[in-house]
Amino acid sequence: MDLLGAVRSWFDNASGNPQSRWARVVPLLVLHLGCLGILWVGWSPIAVGAAIGLYALRAFFVTAFYHRYFSHRTYRTSRVAQAVFGVLGNTAVQRGPLWWAAHHRAHHRHTDQPGDPHSPRLRGLWWSHVGWLTSPDNYPTDVAQVRDLARFPELRWLDRFDTLVPLLYGLSLFAVGEALRDHGTSGPQMLVWGFFVSTTILFHVTSLVNSGAHRVGRRRYVTGDDSRNSFWIALLTLGEGWHNNHHHYPGAVRQGFYWWEIDVTWYVLRLLALTGMIWDLHPVPARAREARGAAA
Repeated sequence: MDLLGAVRSWFDNASGNPQSRWARVVPLLVLHLGCLGILWVGWSPIAVGAAIGLYALRAFFVTAFYHRYFSHRTYRTSRVAQAVFGVLGNTAVQRGPLWWAAHHRAHHRHTDQPGDPHSPRLRGLWWSHVGWLTSPDNYPTDVAQVRDLARFPELRWLDRFDTLVPLLYGLSLFAVGEALRDHGTSGPQMLVWGFFVSTTILFHVTSLVNSGAHRVGRRRYVTGDDSRNSFWIALLTLGEGWHNNHHHYPGAVRQGFYWWEIDVTWYVLRLLALTGMIWDLHPVPARAREARGAAA
């Protein structure tokens, strides 16, 4: 294993693609082991509240920006807002916006078929949940999948140095915790709860769409894949659990096709549209919503 090359790749994606799986496993281990810090730093209402709030906020950044904007372009925005969306999404520590969108587009192009980077049908539940991230084949950004986004140098830069924003995010949490020492928390406590615990939970909930939403739930539409709708996954992911709906018509900004299908991301995007920050939200066509034929 080229240790120096692996370390460089963690901070600069253009430095090369380490062929050892351990180059990708180590960052995941560090993220999870960081959660054990709660044994030393303890807890406080502020720290736990920050973990919950930052989980929900960054879950929205992933679903609304990385998924529904960068991956599917289901609404439009300005170039400045697009760059801001990329930075906010990067705080979730799920790589850069081009990398995320490229892999997701490949998933839709080859869902549950060869070429799908994380299909549980092809390689099992564990692979679809986390194993695919450790493969050197899935490390680079396939620019061919995201030529519409790669023409923006600011997005390419953010994708290349996708560790910088998470590092600044973690340092900011530490600084806030130190500033709030008189209120019952600390820098280390805010770092552990607001960064490691919150980010790890968000990682597994996001991965649950790749794994669980292709195994658990009901199928309203015939899609040629294993995508399913799950109320519980939708609650955890702010609307991404209506996965069969999404695979049936991925171009829609909303994934809960009916009023009773809770889609928090859609509700917030509607509010953002009222401010003029985003526009041209793509609806679900009636013909697509009313199509039927799948077994439950």
